[in-house]
Amino acid sequence: MPEATSTNPINVVRESAYPLTGAAADYNPLMNLIGDAHFVLIGEASHGTHEFYEQRAEITKRLIQQKGFTAVAVEADWPDAYRVNLYVQHINDDPTPAEALADFQRFPAWMWRNTDVLHFVNWLREYNDDLPRNAARAGFYGLDLYSMYASIEAVLNYLNRVDPEAAQRARYRYSCFEHFDEDTQHYGYAAGFGLTPSCEQGALEQLQELQRRSAEYIQKGGRLAADEYFYAEQNARLVKNAEAYYRSMLQGRVSSWNIRDRHMAETLDQLVAHLSHQQGKPAKVVVWEHNSHLGDARATDMGKIGEVSVGQLVRERYGRDAVLIGFSTYTGTVTAASDWGETPELKVVRPALPDSYEALFHETGRPRFLLQLRDDNRAISFLRKKRLERAIGVIYLPETERISHYFYACLPEQFDAVIHIDDTRAVQPLDRTAYQEMKEPPETFPFAV
Repeated sequence: MPEATSTNPINVVRESAYPLTGAAADYNPLMNLIGDAHFVLIGEASHGTHEFYEQRAEITKRLIQQKGFTAVAVEADWPDAYRVNLYVQHINDDPTPAEALADFQRFPAWMWRNTDVLHFVNWLREYNDDLPRNAARAGFYGLDLYSMYASIEAVLNYLNRVDPEAAQRARYRYSCFEHFDEDTQHYGYAAGFGLTPSCEQGALEQLQELQRRSAEYIQKGGRLAADEYFYAEQNARLVKNAEAYYRSMLQGRVSSWNIRDRHMAETLDQLVAHLSHQQGKPAKVVVWEHNSHLGDARATDMGKIGEVSVGQLVRERYGRDAVLIGFSTYTGTVTAASDWGETPELKVVRPALPDSYEALFHETGRPRFLLQLRDDNRAISFLRKKRLERAIGVIYLPETERISHYFYACLPEQFDAVIHIDDTRAVQPLDRTAYQEMKEPPETFPFAV
């Protein structure tokens, strides 16, 4: 081997990478890396890139077909995603995948109402339809907590069916939220400044009552009753955590970010426990979220300021039973907005900055490749020096890119593998009209991840 390959990171990465050519065997090295792991977390470097959605869908299909994964958990609101889950498991009456995705109306709707997700949801439905009757079907679930008022409504609807008296108590507890016209930011400010009593206690009491009566409600009938109870319980848990999240926004980004990521990790744990109990064996789950959530925060600037991430929390709990996969791109186009709540645009992604991982990967000359970051890959030692890494959320501001979209990271400690696609194109939204505006900016502004 030439001496240059021992000192030149570009050459070492080029020689260590597995080219992605579109062949069926391209991801065999990744499948070998995953092995018998029960958690595979697949990221994205933006919320609006076609190739990221496409490739993680293809990886997920293989995990479902070849390794027994039975759940896809995504960075989406629990009630909206659960409608998709009912569709792919042939439980509700939605006639098409587009109808099943119809509840994704809150900005940024294109994250889930796009053609790549549509095709994947259609595949999930067809896959489940072809399974033997008693086989475990693959589900689709949301991990996020923005849907406080929709989740309140879901809890009330459930209790109206199974226990009208309990529904009355729940309605009283949740009435604390009624004065804010479903404006969660208004509630957060009022409660945070002490202008109105906090609704924290009522939300907690409602979750606790549901949990105390779980056996009673589930005994009302079979597996479907257990699923319906779990859906309601998770909505009640979401209300409790969302209340804390919105109230914490006055305390700054770190506090609200951590509440959100801890909620997503907690939801994942609860989902795994529920599915494992149903299936009689430990469930295997694929998670789709942004790199910023699924990478290990301890390896980034995020960790320095006290932020945690779903990837970090999952690693801390499950160790090597979790595999974290990141994506990167050098240039192309992306679907993103210029401000929170604005109409999405087709934006040009600027070539990555020098001293970034993306620029290094571009210099290899390989258009698409997989790079493993565990164990004996000799590229790891050359990538341990911290470099810039780009994060594009639902907002992309090219003119302030260095400040608003880059942070320092140690890639081999952040992920177990990374997939680089040098030139990418924007995801195609299902909707061509302006998006419904949400009333509050996220704590992740301007990243919006």
